[in-house]
Amino acid sequence: MSALLQPRQGSRLFVELASSPQDVLASQQLRYRIFAEEMGADLGGGDTGIDTDHFDRHCQHLLVRETTTRRIVASTRLLDEEGAARAGGFYSETEFDLQRITALRGRKLEIGRTCVDPAYRSGAAIAVLWSGLAGYIHLKQVDYLFGCASIDMSDDGVLVTAIMNRLRHHAFASADRRVQPRRPVPPVTVDDTAIAAPLPPLLKAYARLGARACGEACWDPGFGVADVFMLLDIDELDPTYSRHFMGRAEE
Repeated sequence: MSALLQPRQGSRLFVELASSPQDVLASQQLRYRIFAEEMGADLGGGDTGIDTDHFDRHCQHLLVRETTTRRIVASTRLLDEEGAARAGGFYSETEFDLQRITALRGRKLEIGRTCVDPAYRSGAAIAVLWSGLAGYIHLKQVDYLFGCASIDMSDDGVLVTAIMNRLRHHAFASADRRVQPRRPVPPVTVDDTAIAAPLPPLLKAYARLGARACGEACWDPGFGVADVFMLLDIDELDPTYSRHFMGRAEE
């Protein structure tokens, strides 16, 4: 498929959907470099140089490339309801009870395995990736976007606790949209007023769009992180981002 957003004159990056097995493989290799080699995650497949699971073949893969070299510098995967039915459920259902989410009326899209090359973490790549996602949402008329945003657990949960305090104050979903983690994060004593912890980039991007945390985090020991389930009702998309991203997607 052609680029969802055509690169502008002088633009360093563009976004497109993977159109071949080679594209998907390159995304999986980027994921492995970041998750296994950089973060030390146990991906369960040994030292293969590839991060893959059974969800991959049921997903579309959104890629950010350098315009000149076409090297992939960021990616995420997209799983719609039809793909989830083939896969036996959404990936998030391996970590959370999503009954209240799957019961919502409207088209749903899950994003996951989002990663960005270290050289592109200043914000440009995630902005381009999000712009492509906006184009996909518009094309497929998606009503709800959701996924897991990770928080590092190397400090035994202090950061997670502080960030969850912040989310409870500013970005928590209503009770009828709450999910239950299958493996809750072990409790850590942190002052309830500690809400100034910085948000990781993906979680920050979700929050800026107007997404809500749908409950407490789930501990993922394989990745050494806590995952927060984030839900964006497209009708509640922040107006600033709606004009910036959805407006471009409609051009």
